[in-house]
Amino acid sequence: MKIALDARGINWYSGTGIGTYTENLVLNLINSNENQYKLYWSKDKLNNYIKNNVDLVLTSSKSQKFFNESFIPTDINRSNIDLYHVPQNGIGLSEKISCKKIITIHDLIPYIMPETVGKGYIKKFFQEMPQLMDLTNSILTVSECSKKDIIKFFNIDSNKIFVTPLASDKKYKPLNKTLCKDYVSTKYKISKPFLLYLGGFSERKNVRQLILAFLNIYKSFNDEYCLVIGGERRDIGKQLYEEFKHNDNVIFTGYIHSEDLPYLYNAATTFIYPSLYEGFGLPPLESMSCGTAVISSNLSSIPEVVGNAGILIDPYSISQLESSMVTMINNPDIRANYITEGLKRAELFNWKTTSNLTEIAYKTTIDLL
Repeated sequence: MKIALDARGINWYSGTGIGTYTENLVLNLINSNENQYKLYWSKDKLNNYIKNNVDLVLTSSKSQKFFNESFIPTDINRSNIDLYHVPQNGIGLSEKISCKKIITIHDLIPYIMPETVGKGYIKKFFQEMPQLMDLTNSILTVSECSKKDIIKFFNIDSNKIFVTPLASDKKYKPLNKTLCKDYVSTKYKISKPFLLYLGGFSERKNVRQLILAFLNIYKSFNDEYCLVIGGERRDIGKQLYEEFKHNDNVIFTGYIHSEDLPYLYNAATTFIYPSLYEGFGLPPLESMSCGTAVISSNLSSIPEVVGNAGILIDPYSISQLESSMVTMINNPDIRANYITEGLKRAELFNWKTTSNLTEIAYKTTIDLL
C-alpha cells in the first residue's frame, strides 16, 4: 500500500498527547517495512524518518492554508496514493484529495464537556468536525469510549470506526526508587514522600477537588505526605497556585521537562488522576509502566486503561477521593499488589500493537470502505 500521512504534528504538537501519538505511530509504521509512506513534514528532527520506504516532503509551518488546500492535495493526487491519514483530529483534511481518507479522532471533549474548552476552539471544532466526518472514509480513535461518543454524536457506521489504543513511551519504566527520590529532592525541593498528579489544569481534570480532598485527610496518613501538582501554571493552574500556594503540603512544580517525568512517576508513592473525561488518558498508563500505584477515575475511557490494576473512584465524590488516598497510602500490601498488577496491565499496551491495528484499518479502508 502507498500511504500518505500528515506527520507535521510530530513537531507542531510535541509534548502533547497528539504529538506523542503521531510520533510513535509513524516510527512503528515505517519500521515495519510493510508499506510505502509519504510523510508531510515540518521543521527539523527528521533523521529517524529517513528510510528506503519513506518519501519525506518538507513543508513550512507558515501558510498552512496553502499546504492544506493546494500543495498537499495536488501532491497526493499525482502520486498514486492509496490512502491519506490525518492524525490530528482530521485538522487540515481537504475535500480536494481524491484517494481514500482516514482521520484519527482522539476525543469529542467540545461535545461532551463544552464548558471546559475555550470558545474559539469550540466554534472551530463545531464548524469543522461534521464536514470532516463527511469527507473521511473511516476513523481511527483511541478507546471504545471515544468510539461510542463518535457514534452518538455523528451516527457513523460502527464498522467504519477502528479502535487503536495508545501506549506509553519506552522511557516510562521502573527505575531505582531511591535515586529517583534523590533526583526529585535535589531538583524540585520535594523532600517528603508524596502523591503525584500530572495532566493539565482544565476544569475536567478536577484538580481543585483533588487538592481539597487531600487537605481534608492528609493528617490521617501514617507518615507526613505532600501532594505534588505538576505542570505549567497558566490560567486555571495559576488560579489554583494562588489559592493554595501558602499551604506547605501542596507543591506546584511548574513546568516539567519531559525527561524528568519518569523520575517523578518513580519517586511518587501513589499517582492520582481524578479526571472527569478522557479520550484515553496516558498519565495513569505511564505511572503503571513506572511501577507506581494508581488511583483514577471510573468514568469515560479510563477503566479501559487501568482495568483492575488501580483504585477506580467516582471523581465527583470527594469522600471516595479521600478514602482511596488513605487506603493506598496506609496499606503497603495493598499498594504493592496494585504496583504488580499495574506493571502487568501496562504490558498490554504497546506502540507495535497500535501500529498493527492501524495497518489493518488502512487495508480495510482501502479494500472495503
